[in-house]
Amino acid sequence: MTAARTDQALGKVLLAAGGTGGHMFPAEALAGELLARGFRVALITDRRGRGFGDRLPAVETHHISAGGLSGGTVIRRAKGAFKLAVGLLQARRMVTQLAPDVAVGFGGYPSVPTMLAAGRAGLPTILHEQNAVLGRANRLLARRATRIATSFPAIEAAIPLDPGKLALTGNPVRPGIAALADQPYPTLQPGSPIMLLILGGSQGARIFGRVMPSAIARLPRDLRTRLRITQQCRVEDLEAARAAYAHLGLKAELATFFDDIPARLAAAHLVVARSGASTVAEVTAAGRPAILVPYPFATDDHQTANAKAISDVGGAWLMPERALTPETLAERLQAVLSRPETLTQTADAARKAAHCDAAIRLADLVVALMPENGADRRARRSDADNEEVAA
Repeated sequence: MTAARTDQALGKVLLAAGGTGGHMFPAEALAGELLARGFRVALITDRRGRGFGDRLPAVETHHISAGGLSGGTVIRRAKGAFKLAVGLLQARRMVTQLAPDVAVGFGGYPSVPTMLAAGRAGLPTILHEQNAVLGRANRLLARRATRIATSFPAIEAAIPLDPGKLALTGNPVRPGIAALADQPYPTLQPGSPIMLLILGGSQGARIFGRVMPSAIARLPRDLRTRLRITQQCRVEDLEAARAAYAHLGLKAELATFFDDIPARLAAAHLVVARSGASTVAEVTAAGRPAILVPYPFATDDHQTANAKAISDVGGAWLMPERALTPETLAERLQAVLSRPETLTQTADAARKAAHCDAAIRLADLVVALMPENGADRRARRSDADNEEVAA
């Protein structure tokens, strides 16, 4: 059988995602898994998702208008509603033209028009929720969805969810991170260097740049001098943090962005980070113990829920930002870095909380909703073609 016929037999999957990394990373992971199985894949996103097609050129990438409906002024919400309405018209036409068999939404307001259009077209739909709290876009779509894939065993939601729709898949991570699942935790030997990795999201975390050097300065000298620090900083905090570490005589590598996070995670004895969905998924997939400091202004406080889900199973330590001071952080660092056995136990618990096969699980969920044969698909595409001609 030729490749073209194989593709036709297996069918087509439509992905819908907001353009930020938290939505795009799992969409990209699923796309890669589906392509490897021989499916065709298309993506609808907003303008922020332009880079997706560069990484997976086999994926058809389309862009629509979208805007948020919550927060800001009345005028801003009205503009968001207008953009959403325009996006719905665009999405309906694209769904008709693309004629997919299953649609998968990854959250973000740009996913809403596409998933509404897919549901209206009678397609099976899957929502993937990366956080431990159901996001606002997915909340709008949950009642209409065929299945809801979750990243944590329990999910908080402001609306009732049908338990029969829920499927625990985990949150897919990048291949370089997934490969760390087979690498053991680097056991900390007495007197050996301690690799400390501090991450703050794509723009860094201001509080880490301000608090971390002061906290490390309060550590006992024999512990402090063993530290090898890698820290992501905001650009405006770089020089102050660099000067603080130099004053302490410490080796610190500081940057606004690191493009080799898998290698740095593999070497880390301890991670200090925010608790966004991607960060939590990557730290647990790597099996690295972490001090998680949730961003306090995250929508619906979902970062606290993410961190709590991991800390509750012993895979991390949760420190609310309101309680994060140089003194409290120094106390926590000294407590965990002075007990290598605790670090190893926490690393094991983090790894057990991971779902390194999340992309496979999610793809299996997609396949389970595929028509058993091509008859329904061909009929739907014929109807779609006729509707397009009529339009």
